[in-house]
Amino acid sequence: MKSTAIFKAGLFLLMLGSCNIKSEKISDSEEVTGLVSESADSLIYAEEKHFKNIKQLTFGGDNAEAYWSFDNKLLVFQSNFKEWDVACDQIFYMDPENDDLRNGRPIMISTGLGRTTCAYFMPGDTTFIYASTHLGGDNCPPEPERIPGGKYVWPVYNTYDIFISDMHGNIIQQLTNEPGYDAEATISPQGDKIVFTSTRSGDLELYIMDIDGSNIVQITDELGYDGGAFFSPDGNMLVFRSSRPETEEEIATYKELLANGLVQPTAMEIYVVNVNGTDRRQVTDLGKANWAPFFHPSGKKIIFSSNHKGTRGFEFNLYMVNLDGTGLEHISRDAIFDAFPMFSHDGKKIVFSSNRNNQGTRDTNLFVADWVE
Repeated sequence: MKSTAIFKAGLFLLMLGSCNIKSEKISDSEEVTGLVSESADSLIYAEEKHFKNIKQLTFGGDNAEAYWSFDNKLLVFQSNFKEWDVACDQIFYMDPENDDLRNGRPIMISTGLGRTTCAYFMPGDTTFIYASTHLGGDNCPPEPERIPGGKYVWPVYNTYDIFISDMHGNIIQQLTNEPGYDAEATISPQGDKIVFTSTRSGDLELYIMDIDGSNIVQITDELGYDGGAFFSPDGNMLVFRSSRPETEEEIATYKELLANGLVQPTAMEIYVVNVNGTDRRQVTDLGKANWAPFFHPSGKKIIFSSNHKGTRGFEFNLYMVNLDGTGLEHISRDAIFDAFPMFSHDGKKIVFSSNRNNQGTRDTNLFVADWVE
């Protein structure tokens, strides 16, 4: 749940009144709502100097959280594309260099039951870790209704548990079985640790366990939603998103929503912490929603998604910032939505989700590009 929900709400607003936004491209004959070609770099906005040789990978539905295999050859991702015969998010994998998903369906490696999220390759690239609600029922769990006052919320399904599966969809190990939400698992680049988010303490906190599921250690302990964590390239730090309710009203609202399996993700900032839980510190102080962080290959910067410059709430772009919060740089420029960035392990490529080139639909697709420093 790192989560497709934010862009679904943004896209709903988009469809109400912003489907005809135009923006300058490398090719001045192209528009956000109707690109006429997809040659190399025609999908890159003029200001996106860090992207080169961009390629669109998916062509319909909500596609998100694409993460590289350790050998940088495959991507695992989640999608709800109805033409792939799924009712809600399921896990797929692809070869981004050779697979043609415009004309074919990727291999689904989740069970097809319940709802899934946050898949990540395990060391060796023959198994993967992901969260699923299938033990709570075969059907997709219900989406939360809009609550009074119009508050936008994410569901925190208490039937999510974390599993390891082979690349044929066969579950070979269940890593969590505590009551409540266990999800958002990612693996250290060294392949020895797993970080995940859980409500087992009564709040949404980060935990680290060994790669076999043993030695679970709680890392965060402040009131608020701590999630979407990733390891630094050297495996010594975590970057994550967090909400920190402060006023009595904010605290009461947060606790009430969480008691009903919900969180409100409209105010989040980026934090870092050592893997032993020490030196936790806030990196951004931008306001609005700052989320989907990932370490730059140098380990000295963080790339993330934010709507802090937006005027309508749903305009998410990628930004990069130093670990001390300085040097904020605007990376991507889509007029609607860019998020879920991940660098390949060798630092040569970046994959992300975007609403560019969706022909005015609600589709959010995956894109991969060479990374240019």
